[in-house]
Amino acid sequence: MEKILIQPLTAHAFAPFGDVLEVAGTPDKMINEGLCGRYHDRAALDFGPDGRAGISIFDAKPRALPYELHLLERHPEGSQAFIPMHGQAWLVIVAPDAGGRPGKPLAFRATGAQGINFHRATWHGVLTPLAAPGLFAVVDRIGETPNLEEYRLDRPYLISAGP
Repeated sequence: MEKILIQPLTAHAFAPFGDVLEVAGTPDKMINEGLCGRYHDRAALDFGPDGRAGISIFDAKPRALPYELHLLERHPEGSQAFIPMHGQAWLVIVAPDAGGRPGKPLAFRATGAQGINFHRATWHGVLTPLAAPGLFAVVDRIGETPNLEEYRLDRPYLISAGP
């Protein structure tokens, strides 16, 4: 089984797949009588022409490392943002598109203070918390047309923290 090593989640490394939602750098603006820094417009949300924004709460079961990756999915009609509500590390798994199927995956360790927004049609792993509870606020497309493609891997990958 081919191994994928987990790397830290950074805005630069994740840019081809989406946006990292975190407090980084200087606030764009101070609000609330100077007591709150606003980090403005941090994600390119995309709900397509026939969709609308929806906010859902997901409660995912935690996974252990090493983690066997068997399934990738994507949402061709819109973006999908995951915002942790638990304050603990979690995995973000993505893959480039390789002619309509996923290429070789990458794995990132997100802190409990980092959310992400997958761009439309980005191949990604399922929601993968590393500890309980696995609570996330999810902002994604709500609409009548199908917005999920799944791809079961012929051979799983082993996601691990080290060699």
